[in-house]
Amino acid sequence: MTAQPGGPAGEGVLAALPAEHRGRLMALARDTAFPGATRIFEEGEEADRFWIIRSGTVALDVHVPGRGPAVVETVGAGGLLGWSWLCPPRLWHLGAETREPVRAWEFEAAPVRDLCAHNPALGLALVTVVAETIGDRLRATRTRLLDLYEPRGAERSGTGP
Repeated sequence: MTAQPGGPAGEGVLAALPAEHRGRLMALARDTAFPGATRIFEEGEEADRFWIIRSGTVALDVHVPGRGPAVVETVGAGGLLGWSWLCPPRLWHLGAETREPVRAWEFEAAPVRDLCAHNPALGLALVTVVAETIGDRLRATRTRLLDLYEPRGAERSGTGP
């Protein structure tokens, strides 16, 4: 399980955007908070928003048949929570639950997609950040599932079939 960079919320996703783009995106932000042990979204539900974590941590999980949810990654301050809002069919690929109280900036997806459509430079910058997040989540999920399903005593060689 990996954790996204901690530290102040000025790091991570927002720091990856040029100041001009960051300001335009933040004009759409809404301050929100979640208590600890709160389900934010479920795998397979409609993804119509995303969050940038300001404080606290959120566990991302995948449903494993016969085993229930398996945590694949945690997202902390500065991290992006949710990317499924960007790509059709816009359904959550993972579930998310707070580990402790969380403060975040919440963004409705439709206005952000409109902003990106009208400002291609901002859109490219944001899509690049989201693509990096998708890659990180894919690697974390793969590693976690290998840990769950790898026979005891087997060692990963790092080579494929």
